[in-house]
Amino acid sequence: MILLTIGPVLLGVFALRFYLDRRRISNAIYLFAGLAVTGAGLIGSGGVMDRSLTLTRALIVASTLVVLALAGVLLANSVQMARREGMRLANLLTIGPGVVLLIPYLVLGVAIATDSLWPVLLVMLFVVGGYFGFVFACFVLYSLLYGRLPYQPGMDAIVVHGSGLSGARVPPLLAARLDRAIQIYGEEVAQGRKPVIIASGGKGSDEAVSEASAMADYLIARGVPTESVGLEQQSTTTRENLLFIKRLLGERGTNIRMVLVTSNFHILRTAILARRLKLDAEVTGARTAFYYLPSAVLREFVAILVAYRWTNIVAFVVVVVALPLLLRR
Repeated sequence: MILLTIGPVLLGVFALRFYLDRRRISNAIYLFAGLAVTGAGLIGSGGVMDRSLTLTRALIVASTLVVLALAGVLLANSVQMARREGMRLANLLTIGPGVVLLIPYLVLGVAIATDSLWPVLLVMLFVVGGYFGFVFACFVLYSLLYGRLPYQPGMDAIVVHGSGLSGARVPPLLAARLDRAIQIYGEEVAQGRKPVIIASGGKGSDEAVSEASAMADYLIARGVPTESVGLEQQSTTTRENLLFIKRLLGERGTNIRMVLVTSNFHILRTAILARRLKLDAEVTGARTAFYYLPSAVLREFVAILVAYRWTNIVAFVVVVVALPLLLRR
């Protein structure tokens, strides 16, 4: 009964925090933990301690399996990216992480084959894999949930984040973002509003024009009035996008509500950045080719880990200290 109390409480905390601000990454932890604890309470048997141990062991096993599956997906994705996009370094970035994630399993195989288990090293490797597998599962689950949220109309500005050009041409990834922005613009206009679409992105060293300029041409060529298109041509990162947009829209008024348009794999990190910069902004995503998602999602996950590095370091130390004690009981 205790787990069936704790689980719904965690889900209740998640629901409250989600209602107050759905752009918190901690929402992911409450959601995943609440579902896991509730599930253990529903299917478990025995005393509270037995159920807790069963849940802990199940999470360790599930997390390590998530890491193993992720390694396989990354290695397979590197082959597919090379076939579709060419043998460029950027398209092969998933090979390294895929190999690294396999190391604990290779160590386990060697230990079993030689009948010489290396207890401390083995436990540490699987604790590392288990922790990051758990965090990654939370991140993916919440990203999927956030990405499914319906668009909330009533925006004053539609901000489209750049993603790189092919010379002066808008490539498919960026075109999908612009098409999504045009769709939102049409919906807003149909309801009597006149939002501005802001194309955001500077000029890269290998680009003929700024991203914002190429994006604006794309929008105007597809029927968006010139007076409804704004430009932000200085930024080179998502954070800079948001900082410059905050300054630009601040000149238009103090109560500007905006929707940020990016790719579906990028929405959660964009939303978190917007919250940290105190922007009144929601995020919506454009569809991305499936083969592109594994490497893109991995980059987003790593960026989140880096952004919350101290939180992860403290949490990981707690897990390393507490988990062996709990499993001994």
